[in-house]
Amino acid sequence: MTKLSGQEIADRSPAGWVYLPGALRTRLRTGSFAAGLKLVNAIGAAAEAADHHPDLDLRYTYLDVSLFSHDVGEVTARDLRLAATISELAAEAGVVAESAGVVRLELGLDSPAYSRVLPFWQALLGLEHRTSEFGDELNDPAGLLPAVWFQESGDEEPRQRWHPDLWVDPSEVQPRIDAAIKAGGSLVSDAESPSFWVLADPEGNKVCLCTWQSRS
Repeated sequence: MTKLSGQEIADRSPAGWVYLPGALRTRLRTGSFAAGLKLVNAIGAAAEAADHHPDLDLRYTYLDVSLFSHDVGEVTARDLRLAATISELAAEAGVVAESAGVVRLELGLDSPAYSRVLPFWQALLGLEHRTSEFGDELNDPAGLLPAVWFQESGDEEPRQRWHPDLWVDPSEVQPRIDAAIKAGGSLVSDAESPSFWVLADPEGNKVCLCTWQSRS
């Protein structure tokens, strides 16, 4: 199996599923814990039959599902097939798959020599170090903590060291920009859109709003 591009995933994903870094995700609004548990069991049986297992996060009124192929480290056709099966199971249970609220938060550290500080953050946070085509990053195997990635920067002062990266579905970008500006923020740059937009809060703290678009 080979990984799919963001555009391929977007074109072929069932309704309500979104592609965020490394995984295909959805939120199933079950309405109750009992309904969610029943759906978990149905998904579990389907996953065993397919020998392909999603990450499931069951909450009181919803179930978050994350799919990626562990042997490839990205989304493949087998994930799309299981996503379609999960959507069918959800529909049979009267549950809707939706993308609203499905996000991924990462933390970026800008440093002129990040190799000096990476071991500290890896040890402190208890994360795993991984080198990908995009550079060095630290990941939580349990998926509880945000990923941390490192960006080479200048050493001029003053400079921002940490910044959040919020990954969303492309359809979520404009509503979130509008809400942030209404709340007192500002759009710093859209020069790299639709890959990412840079926003700032009223004190100048920056955040990147990111999508899969225009990425390799």
